[in-house]
Amino acid sequence: MVNNTIQWFPGHMHKARKEIEESIPKIDVIIEVLDARIPFSSENPLISAIRGDKPVVKVLNKRDLADPELTELWIEHLEKEQGVKAIAISTSQQQEVQKIMDLCRKLAPNRIAADKNIRTMIMGIPNVGKSTIINILAGRSVAITGNQPAVTRQQQRINLQNGIVLSDTPGILWPKVENPHSGFRLAATGAVKDTAMDYQDVAFYTVEYLGQAYAANLIERYQLDEPLPETEIELLEAIGAKRGCKRAGGHIDLHKASEILINELRSGTLGNITLERPEMITEELVQVALDNERRAEEKARNKEERRKRYLKNKR
Repeated sequence: MVNNTIQWFPGHMHKARKEIEESIPKIDVIIEVLDARIPFSSENPLISAIRGDKPVVKVLNKRDLADPELTELWIEHLEKEQGVKAIAISTSQQQEVQKIMDLCRKLAPNRIAADKNIRTMIMGIPNVGKSTIINILAGRSVAITGNQPAVTRQQQRINLQNGIVLSDTPGILWPKVENPHSGFRLAATGAVKDTAMDYQDVAFYTVEYLGQAYAANLIERYQLDEPLPETEIELLEAIGAKRGCKRAGGHIDLHKASEILINELRSGTLGNITLERPEMITEELVQVALDNERRAEEKARNKEERRKRYLKNKR
């Protein structure tokens, strides 16, 4: 697997983080919007770092694109954390979106008892559907929507006229996505701009996972023969061949095949797919910790070697 670690922290995102940190003490409930296809990878560790003991509603948006069995598994997993309630929604079902407000009321009963507005803050990574949710809750267009990451650039406060005040925030990423698996999943689902990672590498990673976890979806969609090819390159070539992605000499245009695969994943044409399971994340985080430890040891060795060379040259 290519180690394409994402590092993407534009100036407006740094500013947004500072503004959020300053606002948190005045907030009763945090609403974090996740992508139901990648509940862990779309979960911003910065929010965990700055929320303190504030209750959180984890909203798994785009549930209509995700594997329903795994969505239920993720809800159960997320709610193991103290002060967290989770709900899966699709913005095409407005009644589901409204249930977010019910959870906010349950998490802030003291504000209701005091006849005060519940102060909420909605957060989420870019392109997770946060602005669409806000517009549904407000009953009008108050937030800019779009299919490109990082559309919202500044905070705004919206009185929903139902006992809840909502503070919107820009979609922010964290400075560095250390888990390379998460980087690929974020790219595959469109959370980061396509220029942030190599498109073909993302397709190789994605098709390898799909070949293992959702082989039937690939076979049905692209009319592939069984058994599927063993390597990700061969599998992507087979998809490209079925879709006419051929160049001069009969070679498969892998970039074009990659675009087809990723776009059909994002649109849901490939079916209901979730790209990660809770137990996968546990294994991956162990490996990330080991890799970080190895890099730290290597850095220390290099530093010591440079020190020795310096002292030797001074003699």
